[in-house]
Amino acid sequence: MRNAEKKERQSINSLSLKNIFEARKRVYQIVKPTPFIHSIPLSESHSSQVFIKLENYHEIGAFKVRGAANKILKLSNEEKKRGVATFSTGNHGLAVAFVAKKLGIGATVCISPRVPKAKVNAIRRAGANIEIVGNSQDDAEKYCHKLEERQGLTVIKPFDDPDIIAGQGTIGLEMAEEVPDLEAVVIPLSGGGLFAGVALALKSYNPSIQVIGVSMERSPVMYESIKAGKPVVLQEQSTLADSLLGGIGLNNEYTFESVKQCADDLILVSEDEIAEAMGFMAGEHRMIVEGAAATGVAAILQKKLPPGLSKVGTIITGNNVDLSVISKVMQDYEIHQTGVGGY
Repeated sequence: MRNAEKKERQSINSLSLKNIFEARKRVYQIVKPTPFIHSIPLSESHSSQVFIKLENYHEIGAFKVRGAANKILKLSNEEKKRGVATFSTGNHGLAVAFVAKKLGIGATVCISPRVPKAKVNAIRRAGANIEIVGNSQDDAEKYCHKLEERQGLTVIKPFDDPDIIAGQGTIGLEMAEEVPDLEAVVIPLSGGGLFAGVALALKSYNPSIQVIGVSMERSPVMYESIKAGKPVVLQEQSTLADSLLGGIGLNNEYTFESVKQCADDLILVSEDEIAEAMGFMAGEHRMIVEGAAATGVAAILQKKLPPGLSKVGTIITGNNVDLSVISKVMQDYEIHQTGVGGY
């Protein structure tokens, strides 16, 4: 076996369902399971049973706390004493800051100027030191590794790490236990940590389940990487789904291969479709959700899934969105619903 093939095989096989069960024991020290509810409005729009996993119910309003908790709780006492650093488009930085504060650990979060104010303020309230650098998550990542070299901080990667993936995989365990006969799941896709963990958990229970990734049309790095057959770099563009921005790393070890192997389909949604889905969740479920969290809902509303599915699930990944953004989205949705103007 060639070295490249051997490395690929090791990366794919480095995680198992056992790792996710072990992660659940750690993660539940910090967070509680979230509801997986039947959405009547979405079911009516799709002519099938649709279930939504409410990760917006976490204390920080985002699923990222699971992976961060699993990773940080596994650190040695010496690593905890030195502190941690991360790079993020917002929610992962908030998760690291939140968990670090719970455990009395110093944390630095490196972000780009693209991170919305709501997330920056939340990270600051969690007590982390914030470093705003460059113009993209890739720039923030480079600076984060400089801090690692200079100060000995442990870098908590946002997605391409087995412990992060296993932590996010606990979502899949809960979904499988709540709705064991789920036929398909639509997962917001960026760096792939959420996708990799949930896909592993669900396909371990049911190998025939369809696992579908959904990204925004603007700078969908994992989507374009899968098309190219290797990790690629894209210039970041402004999008409502800002949490899905950022590169996957040209030396990606885990998530690229997992998405390539496990994805039954990859879907893109437009900015208008994301806005409509955000408005739909506010209007029909009385829930404020961020753009990334609405991408799965958008795919369902636009009937972009394979036909014939009777039970579908998606993950509402978070609710950290600027009030100015959600206010405009809700106003536009109300106008659209009343038939005056539209998207």
